[in-house]
Amino acid sequence: MKIGVVTFPGTLDDRDAARAVRLAGGEAVSLWHADTNLHKVDAVVLPGGFSYGDYLRCGAIAAQAPVMESIIKAAKGGLPVLGICNGFQVLVESHLLPGGLIRNEHQHFICRDQKLIVESNTTAWTNQFSLNEEITIPLKNGEGGYIATDETLKRLEGEGLITFRYKEVNPNGSMNDIAGLRNERGNVVGLMPHPEHAVEPGFGPDTKIAMRSGVDGLKFFTSVINSLVNA
Repeated sequence: MKIGVVTFPGTLDDRDAARAVRLAGGEAVSLWHADTNLHKVDAVVLPGGFSYGDYLRCGAIAAQAPVMESIIKAAKGGLPVLGICNGFQVLVESHLLPGGLIRNEHQHFICRDQKLIVESNTTAWTNQFSLNEEITIPLKNGEGGYIATDETLKRLEGEGLITFRYKEVNPNGSMNDIAGLRNERGNVVGLMPHPEHAVEPGFGPDTKIAMRSGVDGLKFFTSVINSLVNA
């Protein structure tokens, strides 16, 4: 399966995302921000970083990039899209996911291994997880505070559109401890933590479970391949 990884000016984690795709058994395809051609990819990853220097608002300029015009159209047609950190910010700025992301409540950049609870395992990117499973993957952001109107929060909770919640520590003041979201169809998922940094034993968070140490993030990528194979 061909999974596109988008590079914007200022993207940092595109190579990590491409490696995660390959470790999961997929073929990583580089997509450039100025290109509208998605090269017949089967899914897309919007990786982390500081697209366009985070000018205006994080993800706001990237949401207007030529490649996003094609991705938005394809996502509305069912193309699986994963937004990680800055990619999540791009998804909300593109209105593929609701709400917004603002400066961390404590006003500082944070980098830590973060525990999450899986709230939805019926998406293209989470179907290899168990419901309510606890996972640990790295978190690194300065603008990760999720906000939404009361009406939107009520809809997210009522329709099961929250994919991940922070466990034990809410690191950035996100409303309702929200770490990640999905759309109604389940093909679009965004989250602030970085699964691409937890795909190899010994190179990710130590979960104290030998068979899982450092690899909780790999299931995001095996999930999408599984969903594509069984589509």
